[in-house]
Amino acid sequence: MFEIEQDNVEITNENIANGDIIEENVREYIEVEMRTWKILYFTNPNNLKLLPDDDVIVEVDRGQDIGKVLHTCLSSKELDEQYNEGKIFSIIRPVTETDENNLLEINSREKLATEKFLEILEKYPFEMKLLDTIYQFDNNKLTFFFTAEGRIDFREFVRELAQIFKTRIELHQCTGRDEAKKLGGYGMCGNSFCCTTYMKRFSQVTIKMAKDQNLSGNLSKISGPCGRLLCCLHYEEDFYAELAKDFPEMGDELWIDNKKLYVFRNDLYAKVIYLTSDDQEIETITLDEYIDYINHKKKKNKSYTNPNNKYPRNQSKYNADDKQENKCPQNCKHNNGNQSDLPNKQE
Repeated sequence: MFEIEQDNVEITNENIANGDIIEENVREYIEVEMRTWKILYFTNPNNLKLLPDDDVIVEVDRGQDIGKVLHTCLSSKELDEQYNEGKIFSIIRPVTETDENNLLEINSREKLATEKFLEILEKYPFEMKLLDTIYQFDNNKLTFFFTAEGRIDFREFVRELAQIFKTRIELHQCTGRDEAKKLGGYGMCGNSFCCTTYMKRFSQVTIKMAKDQNLSGNLSKISGPCGRLLCCLHYEEDFYAELAKDFPEMGDELWIDNKKLYVFRNDLYAKVIYLTSDDQEIETITLDEYIDYINHKKKKNKSYTNPNNKYPRNQSKYNADDKQENKCPQNCKHNNGNQSDLPNKQE
């Protein structure tokens, strides 16, 4: 493990070839996933030779705990987000055979704690679904993970649990995504859930992302087993946002062939725009035609002629739009009949 500050190191072809420069802003921190599903960062003061998937004993806020190494090199950005406030703890040692035996005993105690938890829960009026029971490695804390409808006032419940287990008790209410990550499964794509394989943290997924990808028709088809929108909608959002920059928004009004039409769908791959009228008639125009339409509106060129000669001579494809936007006062001389002489509207 090492630390490199770009400002103090001269980067040349020679030291890159010698392996002196490995990665910009590399810090001597280790990324570890705890048994409670949390991902934390620890220092490596003893310069232990660690590899991903190694089990380690780490220092935590109240004692010691066990975790699994995910990465041994991190960028400064990840560390700044994680430790903007708070103390950074260190790795104590790799897991020994004795630690592995202690972990087996802890697993047995967790099963007994789960049974006792469910037994006590029957005396209380609220309902909760217990997902997991995790003892801290040094037994200084016992955490119960559960799901429930809405928020629950379980203060009396926690007090009773603390009296029975004689340790610090934490009740952690999980979301549907947390439950899916813990239980695992397969998505509609046939692969294991992203959250159980490689995702570190959940990204915000909105219905706008589904609309940008023309997937907002049926929510059941774009929702996962957790009941939330599919995480994979977030993966291609930037691509679709870039692709849709030249397309109109849903509901935009266009005047074509003296008819008022509304945009109701954009086919980003075929570059086709679907329009509908008040009479529910469906028409389509290409993206190039739409761009031509926008350019014409900006220039207000009344002598515009479609290059495909689809429209009568001297009649603009977008005359109706011009008439709607260029209205003269009643006493204006242009009201005598010649609409083609209307002045250009100032943008």
